[in-house]
Amino acid sequence: MATNELVKRLDVPAEELEALVNQAVGGADDEQIARLYEESIKSFEPNQIIRGKILDIVGDSAVIDIGYKSEGVVPIDQWENRSEVKIGEPVEVLLESVEDEEGLVVLSKRKADRIRGWERVISTYGKGDTVQGRVIRKIKGGLLVDIGVPVFLPASQISIRRIGDVGEYIGQNLLCKIIKIDEDRMNIVVSRRRLIEDRREEQKKDLLARLKEGDIVKGVVKNIADFGAFIDLGGLDGLLHITDMSWGRISHPSELLHIDDEIEVVVIKVDPVQERVSLGLKQKQASPWEDIEKKYPIGSRVKGTVVNVLSYGAFVKLEEGVEGLVHVSEMSWTRRVNHPSEVVNVGDEVEVMVLDINKQKQEISLGIKQVQMNPWDEVEQRYPVGTIIEGKVRNLTNYGAFVEIEEGIDGLLHVSDMSWTRKVMHPSDIVKKGDTVRCMVLSVDPDKKRIALGMKQLEEDPWEQEIPAKYPPGTVTNGVVTKITNFGVFVELEDNLEGLLHISEISDEKIDNPAEVLQVGEEIEVKVIKIDPAERKIGLSLRKIHRRDGGR
Repeated sequence: MATNELVKRLDVPAEELEALVNQAVGGADDEQIARLYEESIKSFEPNQIIRGKILDIVGDSAVIDIGYKSEGVVPIDQWENRSEVKIGEPVEVLLESVEDEEGLVVLSKRKADRIRGWERVISTYGKGDTVQGRVIRKIKGGLLVDIGVPVFLPASQISIRRIGDVGEYIGQNLLCKIIKIDEDRMNIVVSRRRLIEDRREEQKKDLLARLKEGDIVKGVVKNIADFGAFIDLGGLDGLLHITDMSWGRISHPSELLHIDDEIEVVVIKVDPVQERVSLGLKQKQASPWEDIEKKYPIGSRVKGTVVNVLSYGAFVKLEEGVEGLVHVSEMSWTRRVNHPSEVVNVGDEVEVMVLDINKQKQEISLGIKQVQMNPWDEVEQRYPVGTIIEGKVRNLTNYGAFVEIEEGIDGLLHVSDMSWTRKVMHPSDIVKKGDTVRCMVLSVDPDKKRIALGMKQLEEDPWEQEIPAKYPPGTVTNGVVTKITNFGVFVELEDNLEGLLHISEISDEKIDNPAEVLQVGEEIEVKVIKIDPAERKIGLSLRKIHRRDGGR
């Protein structure tokens, strides 16, 4: 470009321009003059990246020449490597302000680097791409990762597992997937979890394709619940149920496992459709139930420890993984056991007898009373028929009273065996709960565990001689009306001895209701017309007395 052209465009005296140009470039040609011109008119607007040169190093700062009338200063700590700061070296900086209060140009190498880094990242990567970077520091909500520019890794996106302290990742190099790019704000969000999940999905498909029942695989305990533990098999979580952890009894999976434990498990079941795998730990060992009949034959006596007590019985551990049930009915020959805790408690060592085995259901029935002497085997010898015993009334029923002969052995005193003469409607008419009574043993049935008792048998039967002799037919006696029924009236002749005055024997006239003629408590004179010792009945008549007296 000719000097005249420069004069026109710069609007300065030609002599002055020529002198300046000659002084600066000597005998430069037109191309050099043009380049000098372009540089002389470039715009120094803020927020643009300018290429400069290091003029000097003063203390902890570098003096930068950007071709402006004044230089700028950049702190040396804006270089990652201090050895790169050399006089004469080119450098890109961001022009933040043309002049500050001291008249210096305000520059930032760090911001320029970030812009250039952003441009490189944007031109290289897009959403969904995988990037690698070093964790710089911990910030609110997550981590800052340097992939050429600082990007945000939310705490929820660091791992598929919950992280205690995200700060433990500082300084580590992580592979992540870009999940969000905001070009206006120069902001990128990445996810390590998304990358792990994608890889696990591939691993899961591979695992489901090759896993088969019976395989022994290694895994890491990922989570523990009341019902079991989830085991990370490397891309797929399998469920180790609490019932498949041990042949023995465990209350909670945490008794055997802890988070991050590495264990070997057996694949029990694979469901490719539901993408579920069932695992077992106890299956690595032989089942203690395999030869159970040989170890615990029916009828054998063994010792065990009470491990659980329920309302219907107690569970006794015979060995690890083998427990039997002692039903409440198999705890005592004589005691009425309302709850097993009356006999045993958890932790007790007991001797039991094997009563039955169901190998398929893995059940063993045990008995405690069977290892003890059955007192009913000797009851017949100790209490033969005719023995007089004394016992306490333990309970009353409608049909009789249970009398305790000795601890655990009761006899039944039936209402029909309480009195020879009295009509006992309820046992409470004769005895009360807690009363001590004397009885005679009438019968003993050891198989059915029954003893029949009688009170009236302690006395002679008055119906055999005494009553027939005292009240022969034709006898006239006084009595008291005790009960009125629709078929007649019961008359008490003496204590505990009643006779029946049938409605037909009340009067010669027809009577529809005995209560029309007689009242309870009324004393009347009657005549014995019939006596039956076998049936223990006395027939009475009132109308025959009336005939004797000439009518009433």
